[in-house]
Amino acid sequence: MQINAKPQLKKLFRLRTILLMVILAVLLLPLGSLYFFRFYENELVRKTEIELITQSAAFAAVYRELIGQNDIEINGQYTPVLPQLDLAKDPVLPRRPHARLSTSYNQTPGYAIAQQAGKAMQKILLNTQKVTLAGIRILDANGIVVAGRGELNQSLAHVTEVKKALTGEYTAVLRERISDQPPPSIASISRGTGIRVFTAFPIINKGQVYGVVYLSRTPQNILKHLYSIKEKVILLSLLLLGLTGLIVLFLSSRLSRPIRELIEQTQKVTRGEIETVEVLHKPGTYELAELSSSFSEMSKALQERSHYIQQFASHVSHEFKTPLTSMQGSLELLQEHDMSDEQRLRFIDNLQADTQRLKQLVNRLLEQARADAIQSSNEVCKLSTELSKLKGHYHDLGLNIELMDENLDPDLKLRIGVSSLQSVMHNLCDNALQHGATRMQLSLNFPPERVEITFHDNGKGISAANQDKIFTPFFTTRRETGGTGLGLGIIASLLKSSNGSIRLNNEAKDEKGQFTGASFIIVLEVAN
Repeated sequence: MQINAKPQLKKLFRLRTILLMVILAVLLLPLGSLYFFRFYENELVRKTEIELITQSAAFAAVYRELIGQNDIEINGQYTPVLPQLDLAKDPVLPRRPHARLSTSYNQTPGYAIAQQAGKAMQKILLNTQKVTLAGIRILDANGIVVAGRGELNQSLAHVTEVKKALTGEYTAVLRERISDQPPPSIASISRGTGIRVFTAFPIINKGQVYGVVYLSRTPQNILKHLYSIKEKVILLSLLLLGLTGLIVLFLSSRLSRPIRELIEQTQKVTRGEIETVEVLHKPGTYELAELSSSFSEMSKALQERSHYIQQFASHVSHEFKTPLTSMQGSLELLQEHDMSDEQRLRFIDNLQADTQRLKQLVNRLLEQARADAIQSSNEVCKLSTELSKLKGHYHDLGLNIELMDENLDPDLKLRIGVSSLQSVMHNLCDNALQHGATRMQLSLNFPPERVEITFHDNGKGISAANQDKIFTPFFTTRRETGGTGLGLGIIASLLKSSNGSIRLNNEAKDEKGQFTGASFIIVLEVAN
C-alpha cells in the first residue's frame, strides 16, 4: 500500500518558533502599553515646556519693550527655542531652593528701570497666572525678582537653571513637587505625577542679558488626562483585547485543531470505522506535520502487517491442511483395513512423504520468520567478494555464473549484511538450478546512490500466466518435488530490511535476443 506523501514541512514553522512568537506577543502587550504610557507622559511634559517657552517669549518681548531694549530687527535671523526635557532621561532635581534676601538690590545697575518695568507687568502676570496656573517670575540681569506673585526684591541667582539663564542659555529642569492632595492608588506607575517643570528664559538684546523669565508649571496628570479621553482609552483596550483574541485563535488553529483532528482519526481507527490515519492537510507546525506523517506511516505499516499476517495465516493453514488430511486418511486406512504388505508400505511411504513435506514447510516458515524479523542495520559488505564466493560455490554444483560487467569496482560496498546478501543470491541460484539452469548471467546498473543487480538464468523460465503469482506466499510449480513457494518471499523480506527490493524482469533476453529463462532484478543502496 502506497503511503501518502509528506506535506511540505519546510514551509511550516517549528513549534518552538510559534511558542516563542506567542510568548513575545504576550510579553509585548504590557510592555507596549507601558511604553505608550511613558511616551504619552513624556509628551505631556514636553507640551508643558513648549507652553512655558511660548509664554516666556511673550513676557520677554514685553519686558524688553518696557526697558527700552526692543530694537531687534523684524526681518532678523530666527532663533527658535526648542524643548529640552525628556522624562525618561533627565533627572528629577530636589525642590527649588528658597529665594535669598538681598539688601543691596536697589544699588545694582539698571535695577530702577527693571523695577519700573516689573511694576508695569505685575497685573499682566497675575491675570495670566489665573488662566495658565503657571508660577511666573521676572528677574533682572542680577537674578533679583522684579515681578511675580511673591519673592519680590529677593534673589534667585543661586538657583541652577537661573544661573545658566543669566549667562544667556535657555534652561529647563524637572523638580520634585509636593502636592497638598493624596496621590491616587495607581500613581506609582506614573513618573509625572510628582514633578514640576521649571524654565529659565533669558531676555537678550544684541547679545546682552537684561533679565530672565522664570516660569514653572505642573504637567497635566496623565491619569486625569487619560480619564478625560476615556473613549479613546476604551477603544485601545478593545483593540488589545481583540489582538489577544487573535493570538488565542492563532494558537488554536496552529496547535489545538490539528491535535484534535489527529486524536479523532486515531479513535476512528480504534473503533474500526477507518483502517489507517491520513496525513493532516493543515498540520499547523513542522512538528505536528512530522507527527501526522509518522502516525500515518505507522498505521499503514500496521494495516499492511495485519493484512500480510491474515493472508499468511490463511496460506499456512491451507498448506498444512493438505498433508495433514492425507496423513489422517492413510492412518485410518492402516488402522481399519487388512491389506497386503505392498499396500501397507505404499501408505507408509505416503506418510513419510507428507511428514517430509511438513518438515520442509516448517523449516521455510522459520526462515521466513527470521527474514521478517530482521531489523535495519548499518552493516555493509563488498559486492566483489560475495560474487567471487558465489561463483566458486555454484561452479561445483553445475551452475556457471558469469559477471557481464568486468570493470566492477572491487571496493564497491552495499548497505546489507553479508549473511542476508548470501541468502538472497543463494535462493535465486537454487531456484535456477531447480528449474534446469546451467548458466546465470549477472549484470549491474547504477541509478543514483543505488545498484541494480540482474540475475538472468537459462532455465525453463516463468510462464506468462504465472508471472503475477510468483511473489504470492506458497505459490509454486514444484510442489511434487518439495517446493514450498516461500523462497521469493524470504528474498523480499531480507531485501526490505535493508531498504532494498526485488522485481521480475519481463524484458530479459539472451545474447540472441530471445526471451529465455527467468530474470530478476534486486535493488540495494550503495554504502558511502
